[in-house]
Amino acid sequence: MQTAIQGFPRLGAERELKFALESFWKGEIDSAGLERRAAALRKQNYEFLAAAGLDLIPVGDFSFYDRMLDTAVMVGAVPPRFAGAAPGLELYFRMARGGATESGNIHPLSMLKWFNTNYHYLVPEFSHGESFRLADRTLLRLVDEALALGVKAMPALIGPVTFLRLGRSTDGVEPLALLEALLPVYEQVVAELAARGVEWIQLDEPWFAGEATERDRKALALACARLKSTAGNARLVVQTYFDSVGDNFAALAALPVDGLGLDFVHGPENLDLLEKHSLPKDKKLFAGVVDGRNIWVLDTEKALGLVDRLKALVGAERLVLASSCSLQHVPVTVEPERHLPEEVFNLLAFAREKVQELVALARTVDGNASAQDKARLDSAAAARKVSTISKLRVAPEVRSRVSGLTEASFSRGLPYDQRRPLQQKKLGLPLLPTTTIGSFPQTSDIRRLRARLRKGELTGAQYVEALRNDIRSLVKFQEEVGLDVLVHGEFERNDMVEYFGEQLGGYFFTRNGWVISYGSRGVKPPVIYGDIRRAAPMTVEWSAFAQSLTQRPMKGMLTGPVTMLNWSFVRDDISRREVTFQLALAIRDETVDLESAGIGVIQVDEPALREGLPLRKAKQADYLAWAVDAFRLTAAGVRPETQVHSHMCYSDFNTIIADIIRMDADVISIENSRAGGQLLKVFRDREYPSEIGPGIWDIHSPLVPEQEEIEHRLDEIAAVLPLERLWVNPDCGLKTRSWQEVTPSLRHMVDAAVSRRERAAHGGGGH
Repeated sequence: MQTAIQGFPRLGAERELKFALESFWKGEIDSAGLERRAAALRKQNYEFLAAAGLDLIPVGDFSFYDRMLDTAVMVGAVPPRFAGAAPGLELYFRMARGGATESGNIHPLSMLKWFNTNYHYLVPEFSHGESFRLADRTLLRLVDEALALGVKAMPALIGPVTFLRLGRSTDGVEPLALLEALLPVYEQVVAELAARGVEWIQLDEPWFAGEATERDRKALALACARLKSTAGNARLVVQTYFDSVGDNFAALAALPVDGLGLDFVHGPENLDLLEKHSLPKDKKLFAGVVDGRNIWVLDTEKALGLVDRLKALVGAERLVLASSCSLQHVPVTVEPERHLPEEVFNLLAFAREKVQELVALARTVDGNASAQDKARLDSAAAARKVSTISKLRVAPEVRSRVSGLTEASFSRGLPYDQRRPLQQKKLGLPLLPTTTIGSFPQTSDIRRLRARLRKGELTGAQYVEALRNDIRSLVKFQEEVGLDVLVHGEFERNDMVEYFGEQLGGYFFTRNGWVISYGSRGVKPPVIYGDIRRAAPMTVEWSAFAQSLTQRPMKGMLTGPVTMLNWSFVRDDISRREVTFQLALAIRDETVDLESAGIGVIQVDEPALREGLPLRKAKQADYLAWAVDAFRLTAAGVRPETQVHSHMCYSDFNTIIADIIRMDADVISIENSRAGGQLLKVFRDREYPSEIGPGIWDIHSPLVPEQEEIEHRLDEIAAVLPLERLWVNPDCGLKTRSWQEVTPSLRHMVDAAVSRRERAAHGGGGH
């Protein structure tokens, strides 16, 4: 019985890739230096995977920024605005990050969430007459590198249908209509891979774990038939993950390929489909039995039972045991985390440990497990048994509070149209009020302060006073720039989830549990192990202090419960709904305390609300019901005249706009600068009833937008949405940007808003 994974973390156990990329972008190393560091990281990963006993090792899962971008560059899907960049890394990073030229800023590709994960992918752009060719041979070079190292390489490609379906049209062309033009490039790549003697080639088609159409299914059948004809002795496996394949099963089972990958962890319904329809005898089943998205050790008894059922259905000789998805969604290794309580540490398995579990599981089923394999599986079973009786997990008062919620617990009392005049009277804001999303640059000085506090070189009082000085400077800066609603900058926060988790019972924190988010950006999700409870106010002191420095409204900044859930590694012994309501009650207490401290604007960020949406429609209504209820629960404790904001970014809102409306936020801010105005049509078509701040500055790019550029965007927005309901703000928080970028960008943003107000006052209104 063979073993395989779809991908392995590329960031590195010590975030080696992050630091290499950022050194390259700063000009500290050249392209050769970057390539050397990346090759060393890949070699380290290959050596571990081979030593662990993994049979099929993915190659092509590594990327300098994003695999969808890699594919676009490989097939020559380069929008005309990037034509001036030199081929290679200059072009590649120009598409990822944009660039400034003599003729103006060149904006990067849009960014969206990769299905229902916190990973961001870059969105390919397509137009009529798109011409594809094998324009970049990086994947082939990576395979050559791996083969030279003796790696049993399984090249991994984003499948052609998923690639096209996740792309964006710039001129009305239907991306899937470009399949015939695209396939010759895939055929060439598959033929060249086969000529290298690889056993398997992996085609990632997660689109088919969602609501694919009959046209999609026919397109995939055509693509697989074409690719199989060029594959020679190499075998093709179509991988799906993140959910059940549902009514796509029959079409997938009939594909002219040699293997089918199904996720049995996040799509347990796949087992029923397999029992009902069966898999043709000419195909192997790549069975996702080890969770690639959460960090808990294998449930040994459950996994062995699942594998026994799969063996009975397809036979051991046709079964490849695999991770449920790429392991890029978990950290590299648990080894640095021995500071955690023993029972928590023993329950953890990151990428390296999951590979070892997978191999141990396969050997156990095959009857040739080593003593080390047996010890690993026994240890996992023991850790799970201990967790069921743990005193760290249950807080009776929290569970009682959740069970006591009533319908009134989720209501603001007055509808938005009655709240709005009360808020206008209290806040006195102008047309097109300006604000930011919350965070300001986390400079090296601020990071050093935090490090000195940890080392004991500063007292708590000294640390607080140093940050108060930063807040004083920031409030003065915001007033000078002319922002209407200010923020305190979040200098005290290392991360928008971790900061709150550190002050809540039930959370634990890793030291090195980094996971890739986009590009060089890593996040370190905290671990929810027990019931969530708030011991004391978490943000009130900072916001109240900042408000004392100004007469302008100060916005209290909170992370919402659904984002806290989706950006954490979550316990699996109770429902996610239950965990989210526990989080919502803790945040609700904070909103009430902020209001009592004189804060009249409170933002409850929910950038990850769309992210947790299951891919199958049959599961979506239930998730959206409790996710939206959780947000409403956080806001329902404050008075109608307190203005409640929420922030959401890098998500496709088209299918959930009714649920966003049901959130009943007074103001919502969204990413828009990379969306090309398409996102706004959703809010126009459904006549979004409250206020909205479509982001007009892309903070994920180092570009500084000019005032004229921002005014142009405001004009585009005003043609779609009512001017009197619009706010002016960046796409997201400014934590990762430098002051050299932030200062001119905010000045341009405010000047653009003032100019647009003046035009409106003289009859130059919008929609």
